[in-house]
Amino acid sequence: MRLFVALDLPEPIQAELDRLETPMAGVRWLEDDQRHVTLRFIGEVDPGRLGDIADRLAEAAGEPFQMGLKGLGHFPPRGQPQTLWVGVDAPPALQRLKAAIDRSLREADLPPDGRRFVPHVTIARLRHAPPADRFGDFLMRHNLFRSEPFVVQGFSLYSSHLRPEGALYVEEARYDFMAVDVDDL
Repeated sequence: MRLFVALDLPEPIQAELDRLETPMAGVRWLEDDQRHVTLRFIGEVDPGRLGDIADRLAEAAGEPFQMGLKGLGHFPPRGQPQTLWVGVDAPPALQRLKAAIDRSLREADLPPDGRRFVPHVTIARLRHAPPADRFGDFLMRHNLFRSEPFVVQGFSLYSSHLRPEGALYVEEARYDFMAVDVDDL
């Protein structure tokens, strides 16, 4: 079983991301159900461990917070682009949530993720790089992208099932934050 922890994006933010989609050869734009902010990629685990992992993640739930999306980029940063992403305007609350999730997963005896946390939303996969001038123009036209701020009210544990047409994500557990008046955020 392949697992990851992520923040879902509200519909209005998904609609803002939809407006970035521009037809380009070699670019496969991701559907709304494939766009999220990955907080931690767990990887392959024995399905029998799902319950313990899900229980441990419940310890990481906190309070709602505001965040937004801003800017565009691609991975790898040098060489042929393979992934197009929108950045996250990461508030301290997001970093605290990430740290709490990492702590919970350590307590579930999962090895730490050795990669640096770069919060982003993958919006497209590049099968082969589009013409450099067209891709460069797209990046320049949209590099100042900024979403409306939105309230993060929880996170989810997902399983990922790889398929030729793209991954299928199944929500295994949802962790809603404690209720607070969102007008106070």
